[in-house]
Amino acid sequence: MKYFVGIDIGGTNVEIGLSDNTGKILGKKSMKTESKKGAEDTFNRIWKKTQELAKDLEIDISEIEAIGMGIPGPVVENSIVKIAANFSWGNDFNAKELMERVSGKLVKVENDVKVISLGEALFGAGRGYKNSITIPIGTGIAAGIIVDGKIVNGAGGIAGEFGHIVIEKDGYNCGCGLKGCLETYCSATGIVREGKRRLSEDKSGRLYECIAGDLEKLEAKQIFDLAKSGDRLCNEIVDFFAEKLAQGIGVLLNLLNPEVIILCGGVAKAGDIIVERVKRFLPKYALGLTLDNLVFSFGELEEEAGIKGAIALVIEK
Repeated sequence: MKYFVGIDIGGTNVEIGLSDNTGKILGKKSMKTESKKGAEDTFNRIWKKTQELAKDLEIDISEIEAIGMGIPGPVVENSIVKIAANFSWGNDFNAKELMERVSGKLVKVENDVKVISLGEALFGAGRGYKNSITIPIGTGIAAGIIVDGKIVNGAGGIAGEFGHIVIEKDGYNCGCGLKGCLETYCSATGIVREGKRRLSEDKSGRLYECIAGDLEKLEAKQIFDLAKSGDRLCNEIVDFFAEKLAQGIGVLLNLLNPEVIILCGGVAKAGDIIVERVKRFLPKYALGLTLDNLVFSFGELEEEAGIKGAIALVIEK
C-alpha cells in the first residue's frame, strides 16, 4: 500500500493529513505555524508531526510515497513561493527543496487556492468535469482554474488572482495597490464595508438593531441571515454583492467557458441566496453561450479541502 501526505500551511495553523492511494484521509493532525521562528523550524516540526501521525496509524514512514503542500502566495514549478506574504521566510522561498531535505520524500508545492480547486476537481464538486473554476470567498476572494484537467498557473504563478479584477475605476483602495478590485466588494470584508456604509445612512432597520448600533459588531453572516428572512436593507446589500460577483464571474466565463463554478469558503455558506442572485445578474456580464449548461455548485470538501487538494497534487502522476 502506498500512502500520501497533504499539508495545508496557513498563516496561523498547519493542517496535516495522511491518505491511502484512493485519497481517503486516514488521520489528521494540526499545529501552529509560528513562521517567525523560521522556515527550517516550521518544516522540521511539520515532519515531526507527520511522523507522529504515521505512528498513530501504524504506518511505516517508508510507505509514504510523496508529500503535497498548499501555501499562500504565487508558486512556480511546484517549488518556489515567489511572495511569502503571510510568513517571514522571504520571497523566492524554495519550499520544495527544504521539505524534501527535511523529509527525504518527493514533495510538490502549490498555491493554497489552486490546491483547493484541484482537490474539488479530483475528490469533490468538480468530479466529472474537465473545466472547472473554484472560487473561495472569505476574507478575500480568488479563483482556482482547471482547464482540460490541469491547473492554470501562468508565467509567474499569478493566474487566478480573481479578486484583483478592477470593477470600479475609482473604487476602494485594495491592499494589492490597485483601486476598485473585486475583492474590496465581494469578500466578507467587502460585504461588511457595504453594510456599514448603508447603516451609517439608515439606522432604522433590523440589521441596526441586531448589532445594537455598534457597527464594529457587524458580520457578513448577519446580513445574509436577515436577507433570507426578508429584510429590505439586507436584501439590497446582498443584491449589490451578487451583481459585483456576477460582473467578475462574467469575465471568467467569457475568457474560459468553464463547465462548473464551485463556490466555497465562509461566505459561500450563505448558500443558494448567492447563486440565485448571481444567476439573475450574469446575463448582463456574460455571453449567452457561456451560460448554456453552466453548473453552479458548492465545495464538498469543506475543512479537508486544503489537505485533500495537497494530496491531489501528488496522488496523480
